[in-house]
Amino acid sequence: MPEPNANPPSIASASSGGGAPLPADPPPSPPTDRRAQIPNLLTILRIFFVPLLVALLVQDSWGVSVWGRKVSNEAIALAVFLAAGLTDLLDGYLARRWQKITTVGTLLDPIADKLLISAALIALVQRQVVPAWMVIVVLGREFAVTGLRSIAAAEGFTIQASELGKWKMVSQILAVVLLILSIHHGWLHIWALAMMWAMVGFALLAGTQYFLRFWGQLDASVKQRRRRELLLLETETQRRQVRLARIARQRSRAAGKPFRLPGLHAWTRNVERDSLAGKQEQQQPPATS
Repeated sequence: MPEPNANPPSIASASSGGGAPLPADPPPSPPTDRRAQIPNLLTILRIFFVPLLVALLVQDSWGVSVWGRKVSNEAIALAVFLAAGLTDLLDGYLARRWQKITTVGTLLDPIADKLLISAALIALVQRQVVPAWMVIVVLGREFAVTGLRSIAAAEGFTIQASELGKWKMVSQILAVVLLILSIHHGWLHIWALAMMWAMVGFALLAGTQYFLRFWGQLDASVKQRRRRELLLLETETQRRQVRLARIARQRSRAAGKPFRLPGLHAWTRNVERDSLAGKQEQQQPPATS
């Protein structure tokens, strides 16, 4: 009597026999990296700071008591604004450090910055701390640059931020901080207005530089597109001439006449004239009896 096999047949040996091979296990899904969402969450948090900042700035006299000491709403608004500015620095740093630059973050980050600065300046105009025309100039520049950036994206090119744009952002933060502090410290008002003048200057210079870059890249893009269209038109014309030459050669062979290439242009004109006459006859209304 044969001894029983101590080792049972493996799956591989079973599948190598007459049976069908078993399906392989699916590869494990890659683990999700939650760090990619942290910069985006900081950007969204900065957007949520905007209504809180406006609510704190538009109040004339309001505050809370902390350990028996009253803290004014302007001090809380300043803390909120600085915290929002800190998230602006932190989300960019983390995205570059972890190499987690996403499309959502690229779109939301400039929107969050503009909302924060615009809301703070408009609220300070309501408090009569800053001249309204300065805020109109700054906000008009921001809307113009946003429109140019949208046109550039539609045309398929991007314009990188310049050093003037970065200095403009720094001047905006410093101007807002000084304006908030000048509400209760009048001696800082002259420094706040000086920083506002610097902010307006940086905004105009950066906007002009952005417009010149945009116009240069747009002009190059339009010229390249027109050059491509002319090349396609020339290629189509050559293909059409080749087709007409083949038809003319076939007709010449059928008529027993030698084919002459210089006569192609006259034959092309005759074909176009006959085609135009046929179209005109089709467009004429039928004669009524």
